[in-house]
Amino acid sequence: MDLLLIMTYVALCVVIFKAFKIPLNKWTVPTAMLGGVVIIGALMLLMNYNHPFSETLRQYYVTTPIIAEVRGRVVEVPVQANQAVKKGDILFKLDAKPFEDKLSGLKEELNAAQKDLARAETLFQTQSASERSLDQARARVADLQAKIDDASFQLEQTIVRAPTDGYVTQLALRPGMMALPLATLLTFVHQEEPLFVGWFRQNSLLRLQKGYAAEVTLDGMPGEVFKGEVAQVFPVIGEGQVRPQADLLRYSQQRVPGRVAVAIRVTDPRFDASLVPVGVFGQAAVYSDHFSHVGVMRKVLLRMAGWMNYIYPFH
Repeated sequence: MDLLLIMTYVALCVVIFKAFKIPLNKWTVPTAMLGGVVIIGALMLLMNYNHPFSETLRQYYVTTPIIAEVRGRVVEVPVQANQAVKKGDILFKLDAKPFEDKLSGLKEELNAAQKDLARAETLFQTQSASERSLDQARARVADLQAKIDDASFQLEQTIVRAPTDGYVTQLALRPGMMALPLATLLTFVHQEEPLFVGWFRQNSLLRLQKGYAAEVTLDGMPGEVFKGEVAQVFPVIGEGQVRPQADLLRYSQQRVPGRVAVAIRVTDPRFDASLVPVGVFGQAAVYSDHFSHVGVMRKVLLRMAGWMNYIYPFH
């Protein structure tokens, strides 16, 4: 950014010198250089502090690992990769026959146990059976009912459904594969509002506030700049995180200052999130309420950065 500003000033000086036929001597050239240092330096200080820029902007998204809660063989995968699905749509099915057979057997056992309980109650009323025998029959019925409830739950888990609206990406699951409990079988991407996070230097922390205007440009959409606003300034910096561990903190590990994460919500109606894959990279600028007239320079420089995306080998 600074280099672009210097090149712009140099080009402006060349035009002025030629347009007004100013001679090049020991007075005019140093004056132009000194003026450039003062003017560019002052503008850069005001612009960089009051209208911070981040060369690192990333769209983040949440994925959910889809697992099977029971062991079984996959018999059907009706979902298609990267195709939108609704909450509750079937993602895949497991062979349900072993679970159906188990449930059927438990129901037969429960039926027999209930008959035994009825006989035990009759015998107990005629004092032909002990209270202990009656309690055992009741416990047997309760135990079988609990096993039926568990078997019914396992049978339901042979059909795995979408947790929310979204889509499955990198679909590698095929019928005939064996699904094991807690093993990830699919990666589900949720359909949510795009979340862009810019990583800003801590020097401009006082000029990063929720509600401030912002603009983003994406590498995947060269020359395009989209308007937005600061949705959140994250209250933590990852480099300061401390975890329970045996090793003590060391000075050599603390030399990286870290950056402030700022969530930016794109409000520009021209932005179509479907044109770029989630996780895209770009740059961002935030415009504070201080020295707003200097923000025009930041807007120009951000657009120049967007144009530079056309010549990606050098940017």
